[in-house]
Amino acid sequence: MRALTFRKRERLVSQRLIDELFGGGNSRSLAAYPLRAVYLQKERQDHHASLQLLISVPKKRFHHAVDRNHVKRQVREAWRRHKQLLIDVLPADSQLLVALVWLSDSPLPTAAVEERIASLVKRISEKI
Repeated sequence: MRALTFRKRERLVSQRLIDELFGGGNSRSLAAYPLRAVYLQKERQDHHASLQLLISVPKKRFHHAVDRNHVKRQVREAWRRHKQLLIDVLPADSQLLVALVWLSDSPLPTAAVEERIASLVKRISEKI
């Protein structure tokens, strides 16, 4: 079994890929309040990881950076624990881009965030 890590190359930072995810028209979306997952499965490119994640916690929702950072840490930790399910079902020649967007104005306990992430990961893995 692989180590449960969230490496730098697994972060979705390429503007071209982000534009493709949000503007391409081929992406799909699921919600497990207070999170919305936008994902796109595409042909894998050599230099990119097979699974990449973008986390968005808008300033409109949490005005203080410390609150936004806390929520992002919760989401990253839950993702790190549950991403293996997606890696196991993803074909070797495919790449999955995922964006998690926080929708609520209030924070949740870590256990609740982890439950929502697990639900989203399971639902995405069923649709791949």
